[in-house]
Amino acid sequence: MTTKVKPIPDGYHTVTPYLIVKDGARAIDFYKNAFGATELFRMAGPDGSIGHAELQIGDSRIMLSSESPQAGRSAETLKGTPVSIFLYLEDVDAAFKRALDAGAKEQLAPQDMFWGDRYGKVADPFGHEWQLATHKEDLTPEEMGRRAKAARSE
Repeated sequence: MTTKVKPIPDGYHTVTPYLIVKDGARAIDFYKNAFGATELFRMAGPDGSIGHAELQIGDSRIMLSSESPQAGRSAETLKGTPVSIFLYLEDVDAAFKRALDAGAKEQLAPQDMFWGDRYGKVADPFGHEWQLATHKEDLTPEEMGRRAKAARSE
């Protein structure tokens, strides 16, 4: 008897970030403290590092592993990343403070933005950038355009 397997497993979305970090165990602890992540599971690598782990933040998952020849190099090793993770939260100000208290570095303090979000940015201790936001207003593309133009001319 064959069971039909779902192409996208329950609990996952179509896109799932996968982070490579120098110290997977420390990163898991940071994400728990900074963003309220729940650890779903972890698998140890041959040397005891994190071979693969999955965390839940809100209704989304992220995967991560410790840096290794198989997994690749971390943002720390590469001295930065062009990729940013956008995280919607109920209270961006409280989340921003919590992230700083957990060891993140402020890149942009939360502020009301022209596109209708209250928004700020932090860098985690592992070289990844997190954009934190709480949606405050539903705007049409035209209204966003007007506000963007006004913001650029200030």
